[in-house]
Amino acid sequence: MAKHGKKYLEASKLINADTFYEPLEAIELVKKTAVAKFDETVEVAVRLGVDPRKQDQAVRGVVVLPHGTGKTKRVLVFAKGEKAKEAEAAGADFVGDQDMINKIQQGWFDFDVCVATPDMMSEVGKLGRILGGKGLMPNPKAGTVTFDVAKAVQEIKAGKIEYRLDKAGQIHAPIGKVSFDAEKLAENFKALIDALNRAKPAAAKGVYLKNIAVSSTMGPSARINVANQR
Repeated sequence: MAKHGKKYLEASKLINADTFYEPLEAIELVKKTAVAKFDETVEVAVRLGVDPRKQDQAVRGVVVLPHGTGKTKRVLVFAKGEKAKEAEAAGADFVGDQDMINKIQQGWFDFDVCVATPDMMSEVGKLGRILGGKGLMPNPKAGTVTFDVAKAVQEIKAGKIEYRLDKAGQIHAPIGKVSFDAEKLAENFKALIDALNRAKPAAAKGVYLKNIAVSSTMGPSARINVANQR
């Protein structure tokens, strides 16, 4: 069982473990109970009523949070010619083709998201083992394999996040920083939950949204009233 410090234990007293809060109230409590000296990330954990072992019940997608995540992501784009110029104009941090592939093969990872044009994927695919292990492989479902590189870069910079079901049947996603206004965090929360509801697999039976909790990086979690989120 994890041991917590005095600040965490004192903060956790403000949250009733048996209470299901409305999103805004839960977020306000999370802001109050953030104990770290840095600007913690506010995270949402959602347990879904799907079987993660079945392909037809996989839940994966992207959503642009209306107020961003509070972190500017470094974007690498694999593209050539005009598409490379479009990526640079849109604000990509790194743009290239074989030169960037070579750098990654040599151990370079100073980026957070990869975007690739479809014609580059035969070469980028050679990095599958390297990028896949770090969750950085471009993927059409995440909108990171596209010829519209400008839009992809702009959305990522604006706060687009990817969500993906883990082996335990849960989704974990950031919705901003503790320093954000509670109302803005609540709007980001709603955008995420709306996206998850739209992504419900046709094969999913019974209750889809089972449990939702929100917490800061180092703070205690508050449970959300799920009934009002379906």
